[in-house]
Amino acid sequence: MKKEPFKISVNGQYKFDVQPDDARNLDMIPNNDQAYHLLHEGVAYHIELLEADYTNRTYTLRIDGAKYTVDIADYYDRLVHQLGLTVGGSHKLNIVKAPMPGLVISILAAPGQTVQKGDPLLILEAMKMENVIKAAGEGVVKVVNTHQGQAVEKGHVLLEFE
Repeated sequence: MKKEPFKISVNGQYKFDVQPDDARNLDMIPNNDQAYHLLHEGVAYHIELLEADYTNRTYTLRIDGAKYTVDIADYYDRLVHQLGLTVGGSHKLNIVKAPMPGLVISILAAPGQTVQKGDPLLILEAMKMENVIKAAGEGVVKVVNTHQGQAVEKGHVLLEFE
């Protein structure tokens, strides 16, 4: 398989490529649930994950006190976009899938509950980080397909909406 670079955009201004092996070999250590220590080319950085939109691969980070919005696109993201298969703004999502393998720590939504965009639905622990999975839009929870303490794989359907 050909190793395509990740296309990284920072604050919509700075664009660069990162090879998968370079990303895997980063000298990064988690400090707690949302904070990391990174050593890169002899310089230490304190990184804090403020927000994560795993569906769109957009992350808001605070690095040494400065706030950055980072967009990451791999080869498949770019291919889907190139083929015009991106989800349009009017498309309603009826399911919420696990963005990564992890452990369901807490379920914050229940069947019949009305949620608004950004409302927390559940907490998924992955790679020693607690990730709050939020509603992408408004809707009514139809079914919760997981339970607290359950290990889930990437793509596992966690919730369904009416």
